[in-house]
Amino acid sequence: MDLQPLVSIIAVNYNQPQVTREFLDSVKDITYPNYEIFVVDNGSPQQGIQALIPDYPWVKFIISPQNLGFAGGNNLAIKEAKGAYILLLNNDTEVPVGFLEPLVNAMQQNPKIGMASPKIKYFFEDNMIQYAGSPEINVFTGRGEAFGKKQKDLGQFDKSTQTAYIHGAAVLVSRKVLDKTGLMDDSYFLYYEELDWCKRCRNDGFEVWYIAESMVLHKESVSTGKNSPLKMYYMTRNRLKFMKQNFTLLQWLISFSFFVFVAIPKNLLVFVKNKQYEFIKPFLKGFWWNIYH
Repeated sequence: MDLQPLVSIIAVNYNQPQVTREFLDSVKDITYPNYEIFVVDNGSPQQGIQALIPDYPWVKFIISPQNLGFAGGNNLAIKEAKGAYILLLNNDTEVPVGFLEPLVNAMQQNPKIGMASPKIKYFFEDNMIQYAGSPEINVFTGRGEAFGKKQKDLGQFDKSTQTAYIHGAAVLVSRKVLDKTGLMDDSYFLYYEELDWCKRCRNDGFEVWYIAESMVLHKESVSTGKNSPLKMYYMTRNRLKFMKQNFTLLQWLISFSFFVFVAIPKNLLVFVKNKQYEFIKPFLKGFWWNIYH
């Protein structure tokens, strides 16, 4: 067994060349010796990655003429990756130098593991956790909150453990998963695609783990409630799409009924109360997409 197998690191850029530059500067210092790195520009309309190319000759750049979404952008590079393991990292992450070894070691020691995510902390917050494993998706709401989210890291999540779902900002995936489960479903475009991929991976008999000995920093703000009509549409559409594709018939009937009779009235009341009228149309559009499909 190769103790240091090739790892293919993949990040996707969309209009964030400076953030991507900071990501690359972070990754170039890691101690793991055997990796290749891909950066996909996902059809950036204003700020692509052309200026980065001469500064990082060791990076394999892929330029997509159109925005393929999170799944589609990553899938472009996955198809070219040669690694025994694929590491998806958001371009707004930064990593400690020794973060990769624990992830690879866990995979090497337990061949049943198909996907693994490290502990993820907020970059701009003081020692605050974003992800330390995940429970099952709630059958009623179609949502799941990561363990440890917005908690100070006091060592309470320092034990690696099998978990229900990975986190899309940082996940190591075995080549065996690609061979058996396939790529991410790019029809999701934004949100829930990594959860669907993870659920299919588990359905194919693989284990999913949270690896506490590894940690990355994520620049997503702890206050991210930053909604937009686009986010509202895809979150609504894909929440229902995920449940339809991954729940049993009984679970789907329960969740769909909950959405129709509880979530829709509640959300519409909140939008009106908060004068967030711009969210009403994309919310209902996301719902109706699932009726038509």
